[in-house]
Amino acid sequence: MRQFDVPTFYQSPIISTVQDARETTDPRKKDLSPSVIDFGPVRFKIARHFGFCFGVEQAIEIAYEALEENPDKRIFLLSEMIHNPHVNEDLRERGIQFLRTTSGEQLIPFEELTPDDVVIIPAFGTTLEVEQRLEELGVDTESYDTTCPFVEKVWRKSSQIGDDDYSIVVHGKRYHEETRATFSHAKEEGPVVVVRDMEEAEQLAAVIRGEKDTDFFYDYFDDKYSEGFDPSTDLRRLGVVNQTTMLAEETAAIADLMREAMIDRYGESDVEEHFADTSDTLCYATNENQSATKALIEDGADVGIIVGGYNSSNTSHLVELCEEYMPTYFVRDAEQFDAPSEIRHFNVHDQTEVTSKNWFPADDTPVDVLLTSGASCPDALLDEVVRKIVSWYPDAKPVEEALAPFEETADDEDA
Repeated sequence: MRQFDVPTFYQSPIISTVQDARETTDPRKKDLSPSVIDFGPVRFKIARHFGFCFGVEQAIEIAYEALEENPDKRIFLLSEMIHNPHVNEDLRERGIQFLRTTSGEQLIPFEELTPDDVVIIPAFGTTLEVEQRLEELGVDTESYDTTCPFVEKVWRKSSQIGDDDYSIVVHGKRYHEETRATFSHAKEEGPVVVVRDMEEAEQLAAVIRGEKDTDFFYDYFDDKYSEGFDPSTDLRRLGVVNQTTMLAEETAAIADLMREAMIDRYGESDVEEHFADTSDTLCYATNENQSATKALIEDGADVGIIVGGYNSSNTSHLVELCEEYMPTYFVRDAEQFDAPSEIRHFNVHDQTEVTSKNWFPADDTPVDVLLTSGASCPDALLDEVVRKIVSWYPDAKPVEEALAPFEETADDEDA
């Protein structure tokens, strides 16, 4: 797979050493068991897969190229590059201006743009309406388009099933940037409806089976379907695609539910006429990170720390996986805690930052810490978490000693 030029300040001595050793011993990435960094009184269990994915690395490389190649031009990001505050703040400090918020609120009117300005399309992609508006203003939307290839894959699949006269069910968060973009592209090819989770999918299945009527559909799915959507005809044939950062197993379950609803309504012999197989739209990185997190959970830990931007969908799902099994804390970085006595962290269910007391079991040595991050989180932030927690233990092994087994592994393989 292609290697991207990511700025060195996003990389990390500790995490990079662990990752290099795993790449050496498991180049095909089949072993999902966690890496354990043993500092004595505290041990960190690191997920096999985490951090910057292909799409994020591509987006970061393109953004910094835009800065280097256009020193005398105004440079704008359509919205946040990725859902990580550290990355976005660094780009701001280098002079990039943001045209919109992640929710679509306009910060700088498009009318202020000129054909000489540089506009970067974020990794989530953008809507056809925004793209058309920029092109009307003479703005180049292609040179610095960082749309993730896996998002574009979803768009292509939507186009394919739409062309085959299927309606498109999008598993996603209706106002997430990626889903807004996918909705915009998909509705040009066929009728579209968005479902957020299994609860909403169950209601859609009830409409498909004829258990709920048209009025129910329009009320329940208000603002989640494309203009002119007619459930009496547009739910006869459909396929499921997803916002790439959703839980892969939930997308698969929703697709299975839609297929079963079609069987209930039309019979198993005709199911292929009514349901399109779209399982290949799942993002490999989302799958890998979620599978690696499940392996982490199975290995066990006393406390879980998930690092990433609070508005990162894929990171939120990692938190949801972990919190069922252990106390889990979702933090932006190591600045969210100073001691074992108190931590500020994000509650993914009510979308608020909260403070918890006596969160870290520092006295119960050795403490096993589950540590992972979302696909938009720099590895350097995990290094900071490790170093801060280790600093609480005066008798902890030095970093060099704790990393020695990983460095020896790499050296042995090289020899």
